[in-house]
Amino acid sequence: MSAEQDPDAALMLRVKQGDMTAFEGLVERYKQPVLNLVFRMLRDAAEAEDIAQAVFIQVHKSAHRYQAASKFSTWLFTIARNLCLNEIRRRGRHPADSMDAGHPDNEEQPWQQFEDKVTAGPTESLLHTELEDKIDEALSELPENQRTAIFLCRQNELSYEDIAKVLGCSVSATKSLIHRGREFLKAKLKPYLKTGQWSSRK
Repeated sequence: MSAEQDPDAALMLRVKQGDMTAFEGLVERYKQPVLNLVFRMLRDAAEAEDIAQAVFIQVHKSAHRYQAASKFSTWLFTIARNLCLNEIRRRGRHPADSMDAGHPDNEEQPWQQFEDKVTAGPTESLLHTELEDKIDEALSELPENQRTAIFLCRQNELSYEDIAKVLGCSVSATKSLIHRGREFLKAKLKPYLKTGQWSSRK
């Protein structure tokens, strides 16, 4: 996709040339979607904010390598997912450790705006009703790739092709992941919607 077709890609090309106003615009536009995705993957509000900030630090550091070959959001969510997978693997190796975000101290950096402005944890926006709470619990039972595929499909209006790029799999595999995930969610939520009773997986 060309920069003419994707305004966000055009902004990122300006970032590549050193335009920090363009970078701040991208941070403002995508900070909540990135935070939501990271929270879905890690299920820890504090670490989600740390990782989401790290995503934008990585975007800034990688600006010189950016090519507008696909949608900016696809590239951004790929970075976010990869950082989350790294954190999940790190947890597996060091389960008792807390994450050291290693944030820069320079308050002039644009990612500090992101940290300052995101004051409410994702639980306030994602889990504000009982039904959403049950949906989130059901989602947590899905494998990571199904959960991420469904979230990207629901929240960020990405095409199957875009989601496949983020997940690093084929379009047909992506469709299968989304279909299986949706079928599980329907089966999981149907009894609750009928009776109001919730049965957690044992």
